[in-house]
Amino acid sequence: MRFKAGEWNAMDGYGTSMHNRFLLSVGVLALVLGSAVPAMSADENGGGYGIGKSPTDKEIRAWDIDVSPTGEGLPSGRGTVKQGAQVFADKCAVCHGATGMEGPQDRLVGGQNTLQTPNPVRTIGSYWPFATTLYDYIHRAMPYNAPQSLSPEETYSVIAWLLYQNQIIREDAVIDAQTLPSIQMPNRNGFVPDPRPDIR
Repeated sequence: MRFKAGEWNAMDGYGTSMHNRFLLSVGVLALVLGSAVPAMSADENGGGYGIGKSPTDKEIRAWDIDVSPTGEGLPSGRGTVKQGAQVFADKCAVCHGATGMEGPQDRLVGGQNTLQTPNPVRTIGSYWPFATTLYDYIHRAMPYNAPQSLSPEETYSVIAWLLYQNQIIREDAVIDAQTLPSIQMPNRNGFVPDPRPDIR
């Protein structure tokens, strides 16, 4: 809507400026639409807004994939270093290198004892405080081109291989929902708690 100079505040024959008439029109439109919303939004149960639907238990379970530092949320399944070497080669090495150190994406292996040097190398072995975070992150976000495509067994296996590469577990170790939370990461005590109060 375009107005000539002075027309926006000019009075019409009823003593109303174009500006005020526009505001009045907007207000009337809002009232009309507002009164129509309850009629359009009430569902058969007498509530809601008529948009979307309640998620099913199956849908909620599909979204509920977080794993806590204590291991809560870890699924059943198991993996070994040998199995993980093959999964890593097939689905991870293209981004992280054959040994987890070459890149081009984040380096995953090595870096121990470098955090307090001028050039710290932050990897799973040198920086991450909880082994369970590996499951949460890898299952949720990896591989980059197909997140959440790895089965629990593949995820546990990749974790086993990465922990072995970082010299944290033995080659014959089996990783599952019971053993993963018990692994003590090298930098477990390298973080300090936030002293600020929780204001949520």
